[in-house]
Amino acid sequence: MGHELRIITNSPSETEELGFKLGRFLKANGKGTVLLYGDLGAGKTVFVKGVASAFGIAGRDIGSASFVIAAEYETSPPFYHIDLYRVEREGDIDNLGIWEYIGSGGIAVIEWAERLSEIPEDSIIVKMNFMDDSTREVIIEGIDEENWDHM
Repeated sequence: MGHELRIITNSPSETEELGFKLGRFLKANGKGTVLLYGDLGAGKTVFVKGVASAFGIAGRDIGSASFVIAAEYETSPPFYHIDLYRVEREGDIDNLGIWEYIGSGGIAVIEWAERLSEIPEDSIIVKMNFMDDSTREVIIEGIDEENWDHM
C-alpha cells in the first residue's frame, strides 16, 4: 500500500488545491476509489470540489450531497460523488446501488466512508482532521509518493 502522506493545509483554497492535485492523479490513472473520513466541517466537500475541478466540473456543481446520495458526472473517466452522511444503516448502502459505481471503471469519491461495510480494494484513503478554524491535517494513504511528487 505504501506509506501515508501527511499534508497540512492552511485555508479552504489550499484544501481544494490538494483535492485538485489528487484529481489530476486519479484522472491520469483513469480509475479509482477515494474514501473520505473526517468530522462534519473538516473540509471534505471542499476537497471533493478540488478533485472534481481536475475533471472540469465546476465547484458550484458539487454540493454537499446530503440530499443526493450519488451524483454522476459524464466526464472522461466518469466521476461519481457519493455522500453517505444521511445513510443510517449499512444495509441501506447495499440497497442504494452505490457498489455499481465503485470499481466500474470511473472515479468514485465517497464522503462519510465510515459508513461503508467494507473497504473497496485499492482504495485511496483520505483522512481529514480539523486543527483549527483554517488549518487541516490531511493524511492520504494508498498513493505511491513517487507518483504523487510528479503530479
